[in-house]
Amino acid sequence: MNRQKLLKHLDTAEYWDIIVIGGGATGLGVAVDAASRGYKTLLLEMHDFSKATSSRSTKLVHGGVRYLQQGDVSLVIEALKERGLLIQNAPHLVTNQAFIVPSYDWWNGPFYGVGMKVYDLLAGKLGLGPSKLLSLETTLERIPTIEKEGLRGGVVYYDGQFDDARLAVNLAQTVHDHGGIPLNYMKVTGLLKSPKGYVTGVKATDGESGKEYELSAHVVINATGIFTDDIVAMDEDNPKPMIAFSQGVHLVLDKEFLPGDTAIMVPHTDDGRVLFAVPWHDKVIVGTTDTPVPKAELEPRPLEEEVEFILRHAAKYMSKDPERKDVKSAFAGLRPLVKPPENKNTAQISRSHHLQVSTTGLVTITGGKWTTYRKMAEDTVDQALAVAGLQEKKCVTEHMRIHGWLKNVDRADHLHVYGSDIVGIKNIIAGDASMAEKLHKDLPYIKAEVVWSTRNEMARTVEDVLSRRMRAQLLDARASLEMAAEVARIMADELGKDEQWQKDQIAEYAEVTRHYVLD
Repeated sequence: MNRQKLLKHLDTAEYWDIIVIGGGATGLGVAVDAASRGYKTLLLEMHDFSKATSSRSTKLVHGGVRYLQQGDVSLVIEALKERGLLIQNAPHLVTNQAFIVPSYDWWNGPFYGVGMKVYDLLAGKLGLGPSKLLSLETTLERIPTIEKEGLRGGVVYYDGQFDDARLAVNLAQTVHDHGGIPLNYMKVTGLLKSPKGYVTGVKATDGESGKEYELSAHVVINATGIFTDDIVAMDEDNPKPMIAFSQGVHLVLDKEFLPGDTAIMVPHTDDGRVLFAVPWHDKVIVGTTDTPVPKAELEPRPLEEEVEFILRHAAKYMSKDPERKDVKSAFAGLRPLVKPPENKNTAQISRSHHLQVSTTGLVTITGGKWTTYRKMAEDTVDQALAVAGLQEKKCVTEHMRIHGWLKNVDRADHLHVYGSDIVGIKNIIAGDASMAEKLHKDLPYIKAEVVWSTRNEMARTVEDVLSRRMRAQLLDARASLEMAAEVARIMADELGKDEQWQKDQIAEYAEVTRHYVLD
């Protein structure tokens, strides 16, 4: 997946079947679906794949226990099916994760026990394991650092966990594997229209060279998440905003706060959300919040009250109370929620996806969540084919292996997230033993990964590598800052960049990452 080679297709292709705008979970899913059906597919992302919302999730592939509480059973059924499929289609990235709901009131255990049995039933044959009530002793054995005062026991249930940005990279590679063209740093600046006003393509600018393109297509799909309204505004005059923005913040702690392999799920917090504490890449992610915010931003920042909210609630359920100094990284993401007709707070807005076609033929898909990205894509491509008048071909993604598919990976080896591409990384090390050296003593990442992601995963900046190819920025922001200079040096060698480029990259990465560090 070489960006310079893929750019050449823009000069030679006269017409695309489908152009997808947006390289997050939704856009990548749509492009995988379209390319794998055999359509000539182009995906354009203005920054890096999964730069915004799609790399800042709670890292769960789940049916949504909270949606079951809200009575949104159809969404839960769909999500549980998709969870099961994703574990089959990307087993190197998606795994079975045990969760315990701690019980501090006598009625909690039976109440949540019944609820989780319903969750099990809805999952059917794609279930990950039966939920059950746990004694006080077993609960403490599974989570020794849980707050013991008043604890009566718990309920264990099973959901999925994954690495969101790594899945996004694998989806981009899957698009490429099926003959599609995924391009990052390619910003859509306008829509092309026929004399009668129908959308016939896009105008786009290469963020690296500044070169402008006019690209024609049978149908254009707007899959830009939090920036959905920006693309709609290119199509219509004064459109009514579709998106309500909700910010979710997560704090990352050392493993000592949750040393086992079991996660904690608290069904009720002050703002009506659930609270998760989940083991992830040898750290613990705690979150999340649901804070309405006024506008879309590529780099949203955790608000002080959100940080305090998470620390306060985490302290209620952990025997060792986490403090600001314990936070390795604090990151925020914005959810693109489709505005409901009535007034609801953002925690109550449905996470179902919304698909619409404008009078000019622009197809817009928004809302939804990572877990259901594949079904969203199938629905969107089906609709786009009708708009474009293209010959219909059946969706083939339900049981299609995603790039990197590898069934039995060693999860103790941090390279397991590359799946079948591990061989490529080991070949780099075989050619140069120094490539096996770690980039930082506190994190597992090695030099060969920088080379691999620059050559094969279209990483173009230090941030692309440290935030989304590796997950260093999210796991330990300070350590990632110390890695930046060496990453820039290796990338400069690969990309043919000079010393000034390295200095600029280090400065840009420092500017972004300082907001992940709590003072």
